[in-house]
Amino acid sequence: MLTLLSTLISFLAGGLPKLLEFFQDRADKSHELKLAQMQTERELQLLQAGYAAQQKVEEIKLDEIKVQAATDERQSLIAAQQSEMEMIYKHDMSLNEGTSQFMKDLRASVRPVITYGFFFLLVAIDATLAYKGFISDVDFATLSKQLWDDETQALFASIIAFHFGGRAFGK
Repeated sequence: MLTLLSTLISFLAGGLPKLLEFFQDRADKSHELKLAQMQTERELQLLQAGYAAQQKVEEIKLDEIKVQAATDERQSLIAAQQSEMEMIYKHDMSLNEGTSQFMKDLRASVRPVITYGFFFLLVAIDATLAYKGFISDVDFATLSKQLWDDETQALFASIIAFHFGGRAFGK
């Protein structure tokens, strides 16, 4: 009987480390599960509290990237326009080579001649209408409304902008 009892105790003692390992493993897994649940809850709280801020930061970064891309595109377009204008000016200068001073002056006077021509035409038409109005005894308020209406103002502004705008962009 003692043999049987010692065999049984030896058998159980041999299995005791496995049994203890089983309980330890179970405790470890329970602990890991609790840690995972706590970490998940923490991440959810952070997402609820900070996700909007993180999303806002990412939106701002995306907007910055878009603005930078648009700025780069505009700068490259401006650079292309500048180089195109330089090439046009070089071409215009090359056209003056070997020509007489009269032709150079004639080419340079095209814009002012057109501007002055339209300006004096506008003045002549308005002067004629004013003269006809005064002869017909039209009062000054009505005559001024007829002579300086919105269309005439737009025409005059276009003439001035054509002349001075061309000069400003030409420099």
